[in-house]
Amino acid sequence: MDSLTKPVNKSNGEDKKMTTTSPSAPATSNISLPACRFCGKPLQHTFIDLGMSPLCESYPSAADLHRGETYYPLHVRVCDSCFLVQLEEYESADNIFTDYAYFSSFSDSWLNHCQTYCKDMIDRFQLDSKSFVVEVASNDGYLLQYFVEQRIPVLGIEPAKNVASAALEKGVPTMVEFFGKQLADKLAGEGRQADLVLGNNVLAQVPDLNDFVSGLAALLKPGGVLTLEFPHLLRLIDGNEFDTIYHEHFSYFSLGTAVEILKKHDLTVFDIDELPTHGGSLRVYACRSACNRQTSSSVAKVLQMEASANLRTLRGYEGFGEKVKQTKFAFLEFLLSAAQSGKTVAGYGAPGKSATLLNYCGVGKDLIHFTVDRNPYKHGRFLPGTRIPIFPPDHIREQKPDYIVILPWNLKTEIMAQLQYVREWGGQLVVPIPFLTIY
Repeated sequence: MDSLTKPVNKSNGEDKKMTTTSPSAPATSNISLPACRFCGKPLQHTFIDLGMSPLCESYPSAADLHRGETYYPLHVRVCDSCFLVQLEEYESADNIFTDYAYFSSFSDSWLNHCQTYCKDMIDRFQLDSKSFVVEVASNDGYLLQYFVEQRIPVLGIEPAKNVASAALEKGVPTMVEFFGKQLADKLAGEGRQADLVLGNNVLAQVPDLNDFVSGLAALLKPGGVLTLEFPHLLRLIDGNEFDTIYHEHFSYFSLGTAVEILKKHDLTVFDIDELPTHGGSLRVYACRSACNRQTSSSVAKVLQMEASANLRTLRGYEGFGEKVKQTKFAFLEFLLSAAQSGKTVAGYGAPGKSATLLNYCGVGKDLIHFTVDRNPYKHGRFLPGTRIPIFPPDHIREQKPDYIVILPWNLKTEIMAQLQYVREWGGQLVVPIPFLTIY
């Protein structure tokens, strides 16, 4: 497929057509509309349109630079029935996740978060050597390794073979498969239902939500517990976190919508943790509806917060695009001023969210000369679309840029601590989200 070619609608073989409607205005009747991936209703309302962008985890090598890249619409819609915010499936999950560049273990703060989770789950649900824990989208074993240390039997399910290999090297049993109802039924039939099923930041990456959640229910023992962590849509809107929108994230969840999706598959949410991770996330605790666990007051609290923000009406989704434009203007103004003043600007990190930020803002290597990342898989490669080169972290010390833009802003505290040494030459740190801040 040529660069900037619109992908084909896999369901009917026709080109998908785009609509630029506002959240409050229905699309015109002569435009073909996609259907909500949960409830099936036509998606008539735009949440935000961020233009065109390549897949965010497709890092070109030097040999790829003479070739084009495929760009897909970042046109996000909201369902006026269930209020699921979503992108269309322009590229299959198989093509996105079979060989993957994201390894969870390269963030120290994320590992600390997971170690704490492991301890909390063991204590709260009395997990021991007779228990069984399954993680869906287990990545490189970043979390299950802590259950293994406590001699608790585990299974990771991870579709990316290259990432699963890293988990196996850590001693984390891992199945290289995409998860869904069929696999869950197979495991259940083998007597491998779980006391604890968990999925961290995977629900957003699932194109077939109903099949996936149905599988989660089937994988649970009758008295088992499911925990799901996902970025909270309320925080995305409040924090102007538009760069967390990219093609690998098919859906964006409020608690109200997540409760509705789980309920359809006989799962009841009984508790919620509000988390600082990824700019503000929710950890949802659910069980089979027949369990009748007592529901925590935190569930009603978060649902009330969402109601106050009008997330159960279209009003709550209006005005986001204007806030995003103002962020773009401020970021470009800073970069252009730095370039005109002869200042050098580098990036720190090569996260998926950088593809949305930089492609939406039209930023290339003329404005950000290079970036660095701790993940060796990305070294010698380039950011998708913008072709900004990626180096190991020591390149910052070697080049001594005047400004370093922290692209994974959700890890800014951790990264700012790592970059204290830039003070040696008067370097300054820049965080572009939720609004431009120079430290």
